[in-house]
Amino acid sequence: MKNFFLILTTTGVLAATSGIAAADDEIHQRKENQQDRIAQGVKSGSLTAKETAHLENKETALNKETRTDRKANGGNLTNKQKAQINRQQNKLSKNIYNDKHNAAHQ
Repeated sequence: MKNFFLILTTTGVLAATSGIAAADDEIHQRKENQQDRIAQGVKSGSLTAKETAHLENKETALNKETRTDRKANGGNLTNKQKAQINRQQNKLSKNIYNDKHNAAHQ
């Protein structure tokens, strides 16, 4: 019976840990994808230097906020912080799209 509870507890901890890791991986992957999209916009000329600088500054601020939040919580993000970061990444993604598809070109 003890083994059953040990296995059940271990399984629960692993599931919770993998959920945390998955959320962190998603945040990291979105950051990488957005950086790639900005780089592609620069390469194609669809982003001006001013637009690129503005997007990069927003990305830098979001990365700094994420690091600060992690430090404040022992290296992890709370669910509320993850949701906030997701909303900010969504907004940044829309900004990238809008800047790449406006009339301004380099």
